[in-house]
Amino acid sequence: HARIVRIDTSRAEALPGVKAVLTHKDLPDMPWPFQGPNAKLLDTTLRYVGDEVAVVAAVDEPTAEDALRLIEVEYEELPFVLDPEKALEADAPKVWPEGNVLRGKPNVYERGNIEQGLAEADVVVEQTFRSQHQVHACAETHASVAQWRGNKLTVWDSTQGAHTVREQLAQLLRLPIATVRVITQHMGGGFGSKLWLNKYTVLAALLAKRTGRPVKIILDRKEDALAMGNRPANIMQLKGGCKRDGTLTALYMKSFGTIGVYPTGADCGTPLREIYRCPNVKTEEYDIHINADQARPHRAPGHVQGTWALEQLIDMLAEKVGLDPLEFRRKNYSEIDPRRNQPYSSKGLERAYSEGAAKFGWETRAERKRQLSTATKKRGYGMATQIWGGGGGPPGYCIVRINSDGTADVLCGAQDIGTATRTTFLQIAAEELGMKPEQVSIAMGDTEACPYGPASGGSRTTPSMGPAVRMAAADAKRQLLDLASRVMKIPAERLAAKDGKIFDTQEPSVSKTIAEVARQMRTAWISPHAQIIGKGFRGPNPDGVSLNTWGAQFAEVEVDVETGEVRVLRIVAAHESGRIINPLTATNQVEGGVVQAIGFALHERRVLDPTTGQMLNANLRDYKLPTALDVPEIEPVFVALPDPVANSVGAKGLGEPPMIPTAGAIANAVYDAIGVRLTETPMTPEKILKVLEEKANA
Repeated sequence: HARIVRIDTSRAEALPGVKAVLTHKDLPDMPWPFQGPNAKLLDTTLRYVGDEVAVVAAVDEPTAEDALRLIEVEYEELPFVLDPEKALEADAPKVWPEGNVLRGKPNVYERGNIEQGLAEADVVVEQTFRSQHQVHACAETHASVAQWRGNKLTVWDSTQGAHTVREQLAQLLRLPIATVRVITQHMGGGFGSKLWLNKYTVLAALLAKRTGRPVKIILDRKEDALAMGNRPANIMQLKGGCKRDGTLTALYMKSFGTIGVYPTGADCGTPLREIYRCPNVKTEEYDIHINADQARPHRAPGHVQGTWALEQLIDMLAEKVGLDPLEFRRKNYSEIDPRRNQPYSSKGLERAYSEGAAKFGWETRAERKRQLSTATKKRGYGMATQIWGGGGGPPGYCIVRINSDGTADVLCGAQDIGTATRTTFLQIAAEELGMKPEQVSIAMGDTEACPYGPASGGSRTTPSMGPAVRMAAADAKRQLLDLASRVMKIPAERLAAKDGKIFDTQEPSVSKTIAEVARQMRTAWISPHAQIIGKGFRGPNPDGVSLNTWGAQFAEVEVDVETGEVRVLRIVAAHESGRIINPLTATNQVEGGVVQAIGFALHERRVLDPTTGQMLNANLRDYKLPTALDVPEIEPVFVALPDPVANSVGAKGLGEPPMIPTAGAIANAVYDAIGVRLTETPMTPEKILKVLEEKANA
C-alpha cells in the first residue's frame, strides 16, 4: 500500500528500441469504472502488490524489461492489512476511507426464525470452516494484441466475453462500438478470470495508438498470479439443528469473505439456502477489503467453499442422530425450490444419489474399509451434494447460412473457451438442418463476423446459445424446404431433411440431396452466390420455475497416518445437467472439474508474506497444482433427463457443477478414514498430522 511521490521515466524512454512509456501522468483522467466509481486506469495510490504503475512498449521483450528497470519511482509507504479478521478491528488500516466492509454491512438472507429453529432442534452442531485463496492458474495467461487501422481498433484477446470486452472498450475509449472488433478464436483457460475488460487490454490499445504499431501484452506467470484475481478466502461459521429423526430445523451461516482491494463479492451461502428442505435459514455474509488482489469469479464461485463447509455440517448432524449420510440427505430432500417456493424445471438429484451410489458401491463401503485399511493407511468414504444454476438466458443471437452447394455456415456470437462449444453447436445445427456434420462449418469469437453472444461463464454458454443456434437452423431449414417444395413439386409440410437429403415423408424413396436442391438457388435467383439465411435468438427463461443443475459425488481416499498424505483414489461424479449433447466433451468437463477441485481441497493456496504483502508462490513451482500423480479414477455418471421446460434444446450447464461437491466429498471421506475433521483448506499433510496429534493427546 503506497502513494507515488515521484516517477521518472526519462531513462527508460531514452533506451534504444523503446517506443512509448505510459504512467498516471500520461493518463490523468482515464477512469476505471469496473473497479469502483473513483478508480483510475493508472492511479497514484497503489493498494496492493501487483497494482499497475507503468507500461512500456518496445521493439522486443528484453528491451521492454530493461526499460522497466530504468523507471525510477519514489513511494510513500502506507499502512496495510492482509488478515480479514484484523481488517474488522476498529484501529485497522483502511483500504478505503469508508472502511473495510463493502457497503458497510453484510448481505443478509433469512426465512423463518433461526432462533426458533435452533430451539426446536434435538441436536445442534456448530463449526467454523476456513477456505483459502485459490488462483486461477490458467494454462494461457492473460493476453491481448491491439492494432489500429485508421479509426478502427482490432483486439485479439484471451477472453471469455468477446462482445463484453468490445462494449466496455468502446465505452472507456469513447469510441463507437462499430469501430471496435474483438477476436477470440481460442482461449487457454479462464475459469471466470477472463470475463471482462482488463487494464492491460486498454493499455495495449493506447500504446498501439501512440506508436502506430500493433502492440502485444502477455502477462507472465507472476503478473497473472498477482493481478488477475482469485477465489476469495472465506471464514464460515456454521450452525445446524435437526430432530432426532434427522429432519432439519435450522441452518445458519456467518461468512467473512476477503475480496481484496476493489468491490466484488464473496457470497458462499447459496448452497445452504437452496439445497435442503429447512424452514429456518439465515445467512450473514461480509465482504472484507484487504490490501491484496481483487477476488474474481473462480469456477463455481462461492459454491465450492460453501458446499465444502455445508456438506461437512450435514455429515456431522447425520452422525449425531445415527443416520447414514445419504439417508440424511434424502430425509431433507426438497421437491420445490425452498428459497423461492416454486417448482424446478427439472430435478434429477434423487437419480444422481441412486445412480451414483450404485456405481460407487456406497452400501458396501464399510466392508471395503475394513478389508483395505492397514495400521498406517486408512481408507475412507464420503459424499457431497451439488446445486448450481446453469439455466442460461438471453440475449444471444445466431445466423445460419445455407450455401448454393448445400453446405451451411453457423455464425454464433459466443466464444469457445476450451469446452468444445464449436462441436456442440455444430451438432445442434447439423441435426436441425438434417445435414451431416461435415457439411456444416461454424464461426465464433469474432464480434465483426458474428452477432452478439453473451460471455461464457456460469455454465451458461450451451443453454444460452444452443436454442439460438437451433432456431436459426430451423428458420433456414424452413426456407430450404419451401425451395425444395417448388423443385420437387411436393407440399413443404410433407418434406423432411436428414443425413443431407430432403425426402417425402409419405414416400421416403422420393428424395433429393440438399446440395441438389440448393443448386436451384443459382437458377431461381439468377446468382451463383445465392444463400438462404436463417436467424435465431435466445428467448426469455420460463416464469414460475427455478432452473438448476444437480449432482452428487462419492469419494474414496487413503490417508497415511504417518506422513499425513491424502490420496484420492476414486471419484464417482453423478450429475444432472439436462440433455447431454456430446458425452465425450461432457466427460472432459467432469474430469477437469474434479481435478481442479482436488487442487482446492488438498494442494492450492496463495501465500502472502504478512510483513510485506508480497505473494511468495506466484509461479507454478511453488504454487502446487494437481499433477497426473494426484488424479484419481474418475467415473462420470450422467443422469439422462432432458429439460424441455428450461429451453428448446433441453440442456443445462456442466462447466461449474463437477467442481462443486468434490472437496466436500473428500473432506467427509478423510473424516471417515481418521475420525477427525479437517476444517481448513487445503487439507495438507501437516494439518492432518496436527489433528491426529490433537486427537491422540485429547
